[in-house]
Amino acid sequence: MPSRDAEKMTTQQSERMPKARVVRLGGREIIVSESQHLNFWADISHRSMTASWLSFIAGAALVFVAFNAIFALFYWIADQPISNVPEGAYIDYLYFSIETLSTAGYGDMHPQTHYGHFVAAVELFTGIFSMSLMTGLIFARFSRPSARLLFADHPVISSHEGKPTLMIRFVNERHNIIGNATAKLWLLRNEVSLEGGSFRRFYELALVRSEHPALALSWTLYHVLDEQSPLYGLNAEDFAAADVSLVAVVSGYDVVAAQTIHARKSYDYPAIRFGQRYADILERAEDGRLRIDYARFHETLDG
Repeated sequence: MPSRDAEKMTTQQSERMPKARVVRLGGREIIVSESQHLNFWADISHRSMTASWLSFIAGAALVFVAFNAIFALFYWIADQPISNVPEGAYIDYLYFSIETLSTAGYGDMHPQTHYGHFVAAVELFTGIFSMSLMTGLIFARFSRPSARLLFADHPVISSHEGKPTLMIRFVNERHNIIGNATAKLWLLRNEVSLEGGSFRRFYELALVRSEHPALALSWTLYHVLDEQSPLYGLNAEDFAAADVSLVAVVSGYDVVAAQTIHARKSYDYPAIRFGQRYADILERAEDGRLRIDYARFHETLDG
């Protein structure tokens, strides 16, 4: 039986063990690494850029409140460092801290001792620094290039030009021009080596057309399932046995934002539909212009 000290040591080690880092690919969770000691503040810039807007704003508000609460405490413990504070109430020092940290300075309360001036000076520097940092982060989040490409929910495999073909459709939702658009399609599947070991291998699937000069409407990627294709001769059961995943990557130059944008979409094998084709979404209006019917964008038909 293990001793209590040994059990306690094991418990402490388990509590100190960092959580596994996880990344999502194709709707599933893939473990990236375990027992990796990554300090929270070591990559705070990346965390600030990748957090959701709700988390980002909530975190900024929490830091703002914490800073003000700390500086208000410094004012509160001293002997009347700020003028016009009724009975030295903490809440009034908190209001003064908010005015100082935000550099608003309404003027009804102001430092009246050397201690008060010193704390206010430190808080002013903190406020200017934090506001500059927040401005930069918000600008970086807004100016980060992003593509508005809508991918079909399901890749399809059916006959195209008389050959079995894997197809993935997507559309530019912004209806602007993406110049020199390029696309790549990757296959990920489980394989067994000659030694009997299992590993996951990826292949780049050849596309009939991998470039588009001016992407404004829809684009369908075609991969012919011929003898050169890693998917040649495979059926739905083979896809499931190999745990097949597909990853489509599209990049191009957004002429409005004057930036290079990227988009990615992952599919697991259950999303692939065999013997199906996409419903037609392009039609010509009476005035001669092309019209896209988004109501049928994800629709697939037998064929």
